[in-house]
This record gives sequence, C-alpha cells and structure tokens, in this order.
Amino acid sequence: MRIGRVLATLAFICLLPSHSAAQAREIPDWCKPLPRPEYKTLERVLPNEPWFEVYKVAPAVFAIYEPHQAEETISYLIVGHKQALLFDTGMGIAGIRNVVSRLTSRPVVVLNSHTHDDHVGDNWQFNFVYGMDTAFTRANAKGSREDAQAEITPDQLCGDLPKGFNAKTYATKPWHVSLFVHGGFKINLGGRTLEIISTPGHTPDAIALIDRENGLLFTGDTYYPAPIWLFRPETDLDAYVASVKRLAALAPEIKVVLGAHNIPAAQPEVLAKLVDAIEAVRSGQGTVKPGGEGKTIHTFGGFDFLLAAKSAGVN
Repeated sequence: MRIGRVLATLAFICLLPSHSAAQAREIPDWCKPLPRPEYKTLERVLPNEPWFEVYKVAPAVFAIYEPHQAEETISYLIVGHKQALLFDTGMGIAGIRNVVSRLTSRPVVVLNSHTHDDHVGDNWQFNFVYGMDTAFTRANAKGSREDAQAEITPDQLCGDLPKGFNAKTYATKPWHVSLFVHGGFKINLGGRTLEIISTPGHTPDAIALIDRENGLLFTGDTYYPAPIWLFRPETDLDAYVASVKRLAALAPEIKVVLGAHNIPAAQPEVLAKLVDAIEAVRSGQGTVKPGGEGKTIHTFGGFDFLLAAKSAGVN
C-alpha cells in the first residue's frame, strides 16, 4: 500500500479552505503523475475496460491494474494449460471476474498475497480460494465495511467510479477458504507450477509466489516500488526483515519481480537493495519525515517505508 495512499492523505490534510470538495475529487495529487511511463513498455490488452488496465507482463501472465484508486492495486492472472490462478482479486470496486473470463476460459483458482481489503475485494466471486492457515486470514475472510469505505473517500479516487457502483453499500464481502495452505505448497496449473513462499511481516499471512521455471517472483506487499506499509498493528518488523532476506536469496533464479502496487515489473537486483534499505532504516540511518497521524516515512537507498512513529528498533 502505496504512494498513492500516502500522498493522497498528506495532500488532503494540506488542502486550503478555498479548494472545493469537487476540486479535490477531480485532481488529487497522487493522480497527477498518471499514467505511469513504465506502462508504455508493456503490451496492453482489453483496452476498453473502464476501471481496470490489463497488461501482458510475461507469457500467459497478465497484470490487472486499478489506476483509478489510490492503492493502485495490481492483481495477476497466471495461466497454465489446465487451469489459471488469480493472485489477488483487487478492490472489489469493479468485478474482476468479468475481466478474468475475457482473458482465459480455463478454470480459475484464487490465492491472495495477503488478506488486506484491497487484495481480496472480489474473492467472493470465485468458487475456489486458497488461504493461508492463519487467524489473520480467517478474521479477514469475514469481510469489512469500514476498511472498504475508507478506500472510496474523494482523496482516494482518480476519475469516476464504475457505472452502477453503490458507494453506500460498498464493503469487502465475506468469502470462503476452500483449502488452507502453507509455505512450500505447490499449485500445478498444467505445464506451470507455482510455489508459495511464506513472507510474514507486512501481515501474518503475507506470501510471495514463485514460478521457478519461468523466473517469475510475485512479491505481494513485501516489495513494491512505493512507500511500503509497515505501521499497522499486524506488522512484525523482525519477520519482515527475515522475509525480504528470504526473497533476496532467490534472486539468482529470478528474471522479473512482480509487485502488487503502482508498477508491475522490477529487476531481481532490487531484492538485495531492499534488504540493505530496511536494515539501514532499522539501525537509524536514512531520512525521516511525517507520514500522517502516528506514522513516519523512512527513506534510504531509494526505498521508502511507512512505519509507526515509535516502531521498535527504529531510532
């Protein structure tokens, strides 16, 4: 969770009284840099989708991007010969299942990088959902209205909501875990095997997903190119450091790193740099600035981390 949300929050706080609510809705600061230039290098498919932008990022792998909401969430559809896996289901503001059905006719199973609301919004639309065997996953499977409503305040939106969307009733709907899984669990899609890597820290149920044969690493919210959220009560900074070290050790096997927000593709070298950055920040290095109530943004080596103002281990 991402630069959009951070900048949107700060910009909303700083709005002068002369700015109308309508102006704030039209051009929130986080929205002004869009479209991101990195997307010009990717092959866009389904160009007429009004809410999503869909890009082919590798053979039979599609990034389903939500640029109209401050999280800029990216879900991934990974297609095998027999079935496909949807890694996250987005905000649930527009139906991602309709997009998926246009991309593949194969049966689709769902796996979440973690169960924050912006990654599970359309879980309820699918018949089969893998879930990590944690209390955090079980609690979030019950859904949330409060978290969802916070995602559609004026400062969180860039452009119009989808036609027919009812903001008053918007909530993350409850969903059912079909099979509880764990780190090391493998999913055979037919000609393509995906392996779950447990990466707790951002949340207790955070995972990465590796396609070893094709050199793809899907990192969820453990890495993405924007301020990485590590301030919430469920965050464990010690576990996060251990997890990024685990991912960095995989770099020799990886061709592309695919994060869950803002921009989909990065080089594997970013993982070792991420380790250096979070360890430096925890030792008190880098710069610090306010990041909203009770939070600070710590910057080192080109990485930003949004931490609780009094995070243990941070000076």
